[in-house]
Amino acid sequence: MSVKFEISFAKSVRLNGGLAILLKDTDSELPAGAESADPANVFAKAARIARFTAKGLSSLDIVAPEGAPVDRIIVIGTGKAKELSAHDWLKLGGGAAAKIRNVDKAAIFIDVPGAEAKAAADFALGMLLRAYSFDTYKTKKNDDEDKNGTPKSVKVTIVTSNAVAAKKLFAASEAIADGVILARDLVNEPPNVLGPVEFAAKAKGLEKLGVEVEILTEREMRRLGMGALLGVAQGSVRPPRLVIMQWKGGKPKDKPVAFIGKGVVFDTGGISIKPAAGMEDMKGDMGGAAAVTGLMHALAAREAKVNAIGVIGLVENMPDGNAQRPGDIVTSMSGQTIEVINTDAEGRLVLCDALWYTNDRFKPQFMINLATLTGAILVALGNLHAGLFSNDEKLANELTAAGLATNERLWRLPLGKDYDKMIDSKFADMKNTGGRHAGSITAAQFLKRFVQETPWAHLDIAGTAMGSIQDEINQSWGSGFGVRLLDELVRQNYES
Repeated sequence: MSVKFEISFAKSVRLNGGLAILLKDTDSELPAGAESADPANVFAKAARIARFTAKGLSSLDIVAPEGAPVDRIIVIGTGKAKELSAHDWLKLGGGAAAKIRNVDKAAIFIDVPGAEAKAAADFALGMLLRAYSFDTYKTKKNDDEDKNGTPKSVKVTIVTSNAVAAKKLFAASEAIADGVILARDLVNEPPNVLGPVEFAAKAKGLEKLGVEVEILTEREMRRLGMGALLGVAQGSVRPPRLVIMQWKGGKPKDKPVAFIGKGVVFDTGGISIKPAAGMEDMKGDMGGAAAVTGLMHALAAREAKVNAIGVIGLVENMPDGNAQRPGDIVTSMSGQTIEVINTDAEGRLVLCDALWYTNDRFKPQFMINLATLTGAILVALGNLHAGLFSNDEKLANELTAAGLATNERLWRLPLGKDYDKMIDSKFADMKNTGGRHAGSITAAQFLKRFVQETPWAHLDIAGTAMGSIQDEINQSWGSGFGVRLLDELVRQNYES
C-alpha cells in the first residue's frame, strides 16, 4: 500500500493548509464548507470555464486563491445524490483517494442530499480499497513512500453531520477492508514465496483476532483418506496443508456457516501441462482460499455474531516424476473413486475432499466453495460476473442479492442429471472432467457429488479473482473478490 489513510470523522473542521475535497450533487449548490475553503468564490468561475456539471466522478481541481485556508480545492461530482447506491459511494471514495497526492492532510466535505452515516462509511471504505498497491518487491519506491518503502500517511477528516454514527459504522468497514487487502496480498504474492506451508502460516495469524486455527499435515490427511487432494500434491516437493478456521461469534447452539476455498498455490497443470504463455498467472490459482481467509479475517475483526467455518485446501500442482498421471484412479475421503482424465482439472480434486471433510465434521447450515476453477467461466462470463451454481434456491437468491449489493456480481448457471452423465467413468465412479463442452457446469456437477443434502453453492471466480477489470476501488491484479460479497451475505441473513 503506497498511501496509508488515517481516517477520522467530524461534524466540522478548522482548515489550515492541505487539501479540501468537496462533493457536489448535480441538483444542489456548492456543498457546505466551501465558503471557508473558497473565500474568493472562484469555484463558480472555474466551474463555468471548465463546463463542470457535477456528473458522477467528474472533478474540478482548483489552486486555492490567496488567503484561503487550504492549498488546493477539488470538487467531485456525485451525479444525482438521491440515486446513489452503496457501491456508488464506494466509487466516490475511490475517486477521491486517487486525487490525494503530495499532501499530509485532507478534509472531505460530505454534505449532499440523502447522504446518511452509511454513505460516509462506504465512502471511507472506498478510499481504503483504492489506496492498496502491491509493491513489496519493488526496490525503487515512488513518491508516496519514504526511502524504506514505508507508505506515506495522510490524515483524512471526513466532515459529515452524521459523524458519530459514521465512525461506528466505519469500524466494521475497516475490518472488511483489511480482509479484502489480506486476500489481495495472498493472490499477488509470488509463488516462490507463498507455498502451502507459508499460506497456512498466514491463516494461523488470524488467531490474534480470536479465530481458532488448525492445520492438518499430509500424514493427517492420509489418515482421513483424502486421496483426491493428496493426488494433486504428490508431484510437488512442497507438502500440502488443510487449514480449518473457526470463528465462534454466534450462540453456542447455532449451526455454523461454512466457506471452503481452493488453494492451489501454483498450477502448472501437472503432467497435462499448461502452455508457457501466461502460466505466471497461475500463482493466483489460490484465489478461492485467499477469499475465504480474508472473509474469516473480516468476520472476526468486526466481531460478527455468527459461527463461521473456513476450510482451505493448499497444494501445488507440479509435473514431477512422482506426479499423478492421466488415467490414475484415486479414492476420495467420501469413498468415491475418481478417474483422473486431465491433471489440469485439479482444483475439483482438492475441493471434493475439503467439502466432504467440512460437511462430515461440522454439519453446517450451508457450504459455499470459491475457486478459480475453470477457464470456461471466462468464456461464458468474462471478468464481470462470477459463476454461481447451487442446489438450494434460498441460498442462491441470497448470494445473488449480496452480489448486487456489493457489485461483486454473480450469474447463475444450470445443474442437471444430463450434465452429470458427462462425468461418468468406465473405470471409476466418476472422472474429473467431462470434456471441453459445458466445462464449468460439469466441474460443478462433480463437486455436487460431495455435498450430499446440505445447501451448497459453488462460485467459479476464475474471471474475477485475478486479472479482473480495474476500477475506482481496485487497481490491483488480485482483486480480493468474494470477501465483501460473503460478508454481506452473512450480515444480511445469518447473524444472530
